[in-house]
Amino acid sequence: MRLLLLFFFLSLLFVLPVNATSRKTMLSGVHGDQRVMPKSCRACHRGMRMVIRNEEQTCLNCHGSPVKRQRMIAAGYLRDSGRLQLSNIESELRKPYNHPVLTVRGVHNKDEILPETIVNAARHSECVDCHEPHQVSAGRPLSGIPGKRVGNFTTDVTEEYQLCYKCHGNSANLPVDSSDKQLEFRPTNKSYHPIEAEGANAYVVSLKPPYVARKERPGDISIIKCTDCHGNDNTNGPKGPHGSIYRGLLVANYEMEDGRSESTYAYALCYRCHDRTSLLNDESFPYHSLHILGNRGKNLPGTSCFTCHDAHGSSSNPFLISFNPEVVEMNRDGKRQFKAQGVTTRHGSCALKCHGVEHEPKSY
Repeated sequence: MRLLLLFFFLSLLFVLPVNATSRKTMLSGVHGDQRVMPKSCRACHRGMRMVIRNEEQTCLNCHGSPVKRQRMIAAGYLRDSGRLQLSNIESELRKPYNHPVLTVRGVHNKDEILPETIVNAARHSECVDCHEPHQVSAGRPLSGIPGKRVGNFTTDVTEEYQLCYKCHGNSANLPVDSSDKQLEFRPTNKSYHPIEAEGANAYVVSLKPPYVARKERPGDISIIKCTDCHGNDNTNGPKGPHGSIYRGLLVANYEMEDGRSESTYAYALCYRCHDRTSLLNDESFPYHSLHILGNRGKNLPGTSCFTCHDAHGSSSNPFLISFNPEVVEMNRDGKRQFKAQGVTTRHGSCALKCHGVEHEPKSY
């Protein structure tokens, strides 16, 4: 009899509307909207199974292929009332560059502390690392996600970059070829892309409207998001950094190797915000076109933006200057450095060696 009563009360919990005043539930987002999910909790928590393992498969029942979604509708767990705007996230996660939701399983722990404090902890990325299913809603994909733990307290994620820093900041288990992105975007750096604050340089001549270094008018964009560069390569597809056909999970192509021919495709990512004509006309740096296009007469190849710039930030140089040591060598004096002169990018000097050319230094 007691078991029957327990089952009865649990059943009430599962079917109770989210806005009911007689009982508060954990659900406050779209998953609690019975116009979308008539059976509420039972759509994800079947029977008495409250703890969900390999939760990506549960999520992809609705956010995966249309076939899976139709099965949920047929079973009465999902209602297609014209309110649904669901996309096939599973297909995005299968792209060449992705967050490893489908490939790393059984690692996530609901009590884990991020950024990671254990050096040899397995890297992973589960749906619930970036989305809180009980509170997520359309237009608020980060709602309910806890941020960085400070002592015994956990701050709420209010900005997108705060979520990204949980895994790509000062995690103890960062891969050897990765860096702390939080350090690179620090507003105290000499230069940085404006993720946390407007950029250090108030004069960026190559920016295309509506991008500006300093916001002055409505519609101006002076601060960007991680997902402006990292995300779906298909502009008509689902938003977010689930997967991309481009290396680095980028929204557009970005050639980082030396000696590649310049084109709108080669540096499509940069040209989303920076005017190609301005750069090739040397409006911001007298030798931009020479570096990007090369000099065929002297058999000098062009080089990538990546050779001289770190797209995240530079703690030591303005203008995102950070030389790629695989291409830029030290000169005969053992120097590989840039010095700016004045307040604009029009004057400076480089002491280095590149493509066999000594800069001891070369000034402009």
